[in-house]
Amino acid sequence: MADDKVFDEKTRRKLEQVMLWSSRVRAGAMKGERRSTKRGTSIEFADYRNYTRGDDLRRLDWNVFARLQRPYIKLLEDEEDLAVHIILDTSASMDWPKDESAEHNKFTFARRLAAGLAYTSLTSNDRMMVTAVSDSGADSFGPARGQVQGIPMLKFMSGLKAQGVTDLNPVLINYALRARRPGLCFIISDMFSPSGYLDGINALMGRGYEVVMIHVLAPEELEPPMAGDLRLIDAETGQPQEVTIDASMREMYMRRLEAWREEIRADCRKRGAHYLMVDTSVTWEKLILQDMRRLGLLK
Repeated sequence: MADDKVFDEKTRRKLEQVMLWSSRVRAGAMKGERRSTKRGTSIEFADYRNYTRGDDLRRLDWNVFARLQRPYIKLLEDEEDLAVHIILDTSASMDWPKDESAEHNKFTFARRLAAGLAYTSLTSNDRMMVTAVSDSGADSFGPARGQVQGIPMLKFMSGLKAQGVTDLNPVLINYALRARRPGLCFIISDMFSPSGYLDGINALMGRGYEVVMIHVLAPEELEPPMAGDLRLIDAETGQPQEVTIDASMREMYMRRLEAWREEIRADCRKRGAHYLMVDTSVTWEKLILQDMRRLGLLK
């Protein structure tokens, strides 16, 4: 995933004009770009704070800088920041299909989607963290703030590899216990988790996170093109399985797939979490700019 292929200029401008939104998470102490939903506030000047790396230069008070030769950021009374957490499944099953159709590869799609969400968050001056997870451990970028962190974030994304297994329950429980500040939490995964996901979602929501489950599947998983006698190899464990795929087997697969997706959707809805199933043949930009806006996660 080369840096220059993640965003074209048109997409970058669109992402810079929107912000991620949470109606359930308590705002932080730092000032950001979003408007508060609290009544009785205004957009009047409130205070100054020292400039820190990553702050939006549009908020710099140039008059003060000219007089004192020190950079200060203006704070307004009704602006708050949001903690944005992006948890990316980097298991081997995400790196599929492995063919010339790279645009449909789940891991390529997931990294671009994560990068789009991260860039939107950085542009809004939110406190953003990306964590790539698998059984080999967690690799994180952040917490980071400010558009200046966009290029380092893209380099981090480019260096990620899909390997091993991701068991979501222990991963999410551990994340909920370790993260210092709850916020809007995006989980991007194909949901092939050995022990499931419910305990992990419960742990996050119990700590005050607003959870968005993004279920990534490739077109070939939704409608398998295979037929006949096959020897399938599990991408994560390497275990083989002999199968015969005919019309009745395909019909059974489609029924079980739909039941599985509906089960995840119902589990999320019951707990107040958001659920988005995405086919990687659809552009990741549409998911952010249209589907998330429809759910009230983007303004």
